[in-house]
Amino acid sequence: MTSHTFADFGFSAELLQALAQKGFEEPTPIQTLAIPKLLTETGHLVARARTGTGKTAAFGLPLVERLSVPAKNIRALILVPTRELAIQVSAELASFVTGTAPRIAAVYGGASMGEQLRRLSRGLDIVVGTPGRILDHIERKSLDLSALEWLVLDEADEMLDMGFLEDIERVMDACNPERRVVLFSATMPQPIIRIIKERLKSFDIVEDETKPVEAGLTDQIWLEVRASDKLEALCRIVDSEDEFYGLVFCHTKIETDAVARALAERGYAVEALHGDVSQDIRERTLKRFKDKKTLILVATDVAARGIDIDRLSHVVNFNLPFDPESYTHRIGRTGRAGNKGTAITFVTPDEYRRLFALRKSSGEGMHKGSVPTVDDVIEAKQTRIKAKAIEAARALLKLPVAGHFGSSTEASEKAPSEEAGDSAAISADEVPSSAAPAGDAKPDASVTAFYALADGLLKLMEPRAALASLAAAAYASDLDPRRYGQVHEINLDDGNMARLYLGMGRVDGVWPKDVAALVKKLTGLPDRLVDDIEVLERFSFVSVPRDAAERAVQASKKQRGPNIRIAAPKTGAKAGSGRRSFRSSQKRSSSSAGLYPKQNKGRSFSGKSMEDKGKAKTKGKTKTSAPKARRKAI
Repeated sequence: MTSHTFADFGFSAELLQALAQKGFEEPTPIQTLAIPKLLTETGHLVARARTGTGKTAAFGLPLVERLSVPAKNIRALILVPTRELAIQVSAELASFVTGTAPRIAAVYGGASMGEQLRRLSRGLDIVVGTPGRILDHIERKSLDLSALEWLVLDEADEMLDMGFLEDIERVMDACNPERRVVLFSATMPQPIIRIIKERLKSFDIVEDETKPVEAGLTDQIWLEVRASDKLEALCRIVDSEDEFYGLVFCHTKIETDAVARALAERGYAVEALHGDVSQDIRERTLKRFKDKKTLILVATDVAARGIDIDRLSHVVNFNLPFDPESYTHRIGRTGRAGNKGTAITFVTPDEYRRLFALRKSSGEGMHKGSVPTVDDVIEAKQTRIKAKAIEAARALLKLPVAGHFGSSTEASEKAPSEEAGDSAAISADEVPSSAAPAGDAKPDASVTAFYALADGLLKLMEPRAALASLAAAAYASDLDPRRYGQVHEINLDDGNMARLYLGMGRVDGVWPKDVAALVKKLTGLPDRLVDDIEVLERFSFVSVPRDAAERAVQASKKQRGPNIRIAAPKTGAKAGSGRRSFRSSQKRSSSSAGLYPKQNKGRSFSGKSMEDKGKAKTKGKTKTSAPKARRKAI
């Protein structure tokens, strides 16, 4: 089935209205493939689709449509790998609901158990949750899945990668055996294929085979800045452009408001857009942006959905996107319809490992740039002021504007030089004396005051001083270098050493010499360049030259070796900085598959597989409680 609008699916008028309010116009390929099957057919569905292709709506819209009448029991369970994704999916589904049902709630670790128990007791139709917390509620008897109609496994490969395979199977055992299973995954590793074959028996498969969004005519630039210098760098970029009209992406609502407020205080035409903005305000904000009354729109990824505005000159990633798909979708908002655009991405030192993944996904398109200097910005402003002055003079003297200076932008590019007379410059013969206009034309009352002011100034001072005084009166704040603060120079590429994370530790029987042996095998480095090895319980760290670190990551993926990633470089004497950086990265979007390579079953250096070693340790004992520990963490 090929659909061009959401109305083709037969959705209710209420749901179509909700989609229109969110700015959804056409279904994505995976939505076109999955929605008809979930609306009109029975049986299980396995869908393969990348993150960022609209898969939440692909399973969410049919659920909202088919579960619009409240029931006594929970009718749908959506399992996701992280608490962040649970919140995101539940909020997305709730935005489609126009009536009293379906009732939706997110259930995840780290939140109040009491509040979750109260919501479950009041009655829900759809529960979105992480495997660990869902099992906790099943064990407490607070979550009854005996009447479940739908089980959705979202980001199945990511849940597998995080060690939730056993938890998923336990949840499936607790569900109504007649439930319908919908599985979405970007990849199909063997354990997922096994679950599909053993538990689903018969199923339909759909696959989004479209290629990722391409940058097109977008010039992709990344800039190295400190987090504290981002706002200053953004102001310099805006002021150095002849006409900045673009989107600035932030991760959080709080940061979105803060950036927009700071820009507004500096005099920029800016507004903020995020999930807390009401629909009415959102529509008015977007109208002002489309009408170019607002030139800068600071937004979160979720709030920017549905924004389709041509001729944007810039997209600025105030924060580095979590995954390549988000990056390509962000920058795809400029460089459209044959128009060139610029995508600028700020990168801080501890984001280098994610930059590496983005650069790889964008091919040769992403290149390094530099923040404009204050002198560059002042010079750009002066050029624009000259162009405006020439346009004003031609209008004042009733001379034709056509030719070299058809617009302010064109004028800025072709302004006459100070050394040589340009054919577009106004000659002395064209300038009338005193306050009289050229030729025999009568004085224009609307311009007489300007000539009178000029005559008065020339009587008081030299021509050059008169011009400078007028410029100072009109542009004093714009051309004052003190308007700009300092941007500290850093160079991530100058960091010779990188910190590697290896997904193996003492529990796998690994010692420092084993880490050194593996790294040398993957990179060919001599002993003296493999430094500062730290083996912890479940993972390890080692410092190597940066280029070797990138080789190690790629070699490990090709050889299906242990999980190896580039962590933040050590900035102090202790290796703890690397650990903290890596742990904080676990709060990433679950779609960062391109950056965090899938962990395959590797082999410990004793020759036994890690899986075998785990079995040996638990032989004759109760099954390991590691999954339960993970559940508490999630």
